[in-house]
Amino acid sequence: MEYLVKISPRAERDLAHLFQEINADRCEAAFDWYWGLKEAILRLQEHPNRCPVTRKKGELRHLLFGQRPHVYRVIFRILEKQKYVDVLHVRHGARRKFKESDLV
Repeated sequence: MEYLVKISPRAERDLAHLFQEINADRCEAAFDWYWGLKEAILRLQEHPNRCPVTRKKGELRHLLFGQRPHVYRVIFRILEKQKYVDVLHVRHGARRKFKESDLV
């Protein structure tokens, strides 16, 4: 059964900032990479449990996208009863360690 993927306002802001940061509106390769990330997020509808659980919070999972040094981490949780994936945060993999306060 497929899940509904819901992107939180925080994750939407993260994606908008990333779009501007990589100049995706001016560079075709950056635009293609950005849409690849969006497609990877939307594909979580199929098998979200394939992604590993984060170290700190057992209820959160993460999807890694890209190749070093441009790896981005998508933090999400799965709500089984409602059958949806709640995408909470998108961040560069090289940033400081993820904390729960980053979700606000």
